[in-house]
Amino acid sequence: MSGSGAPDTGGVEAPGLRVAIVASLWHDTVMDGLLAGALAAGQEARVTCTVIRVPGAFELPVAAAACARSGFDAVVALGTVIRGGTPHFDYVCSATTAGLSRVALDHGVPVGFGLLTCDTEEQALDRAGLVDSHEDKGREATEAAISTALVLAALPTP
Repeated sequence: MSGSGAPDTGGVEAPGLRVAIVASLWHDTVMDGLLAGALAAGQEARVTCTVIRVPGAFELPVAAAACARSGFDAVVALGTVIRGGTPHFDYVCSATTAGLSRVALDHGVPVGFGLLTCDTEEQALDRAGLVDSHEDKGREATEAAISTALVLAALPTP
C-alpha cells in the first residue's frame, strides 16, 4: 500500500482558486469515488471546481491542457487503467503520465495526478475513496494540486 509516509496537504483554504477536475468515464464505481473525494476536497478548501468528463485516461492530457490554457489555477486529472492481457495498459499509462507532466511544465499550472494504474479492479477500488477503501486518491490529488497552486501563487514574480 502506498499510503505510508504521505504528506498531509489538506486543511488549506483557497477561496477564489479555480480548479478543473478532468475525469474519465471508464470504471464507473471507481470514478464515482475518485470524483466524490476530489469534490469534497475542493469544497473543504473553498475553491471553485468545474468537472469536465472525457472518455478515457488517454484523453486526460489534452483536456487538462485546454483547462490550463483557459485560466484554471490548477487541474486535477482522474482516471483508472486496469491491466489486461495486452501491452495496451503500458502504452496508455505511459502516454497519459507523460502528457499530464507536460501539461504542468508547459503551462506552469499544477496538475493533480489522480490516475490509478492498477493490476486489478480490487486495487482500484481500494484507492477510490469508497466506504471500504483504504485510500482516497481523488482527494489526495486535489489537495496536492491546490497546495501547489498556493505555493506557486506565493512565489515572487519576475
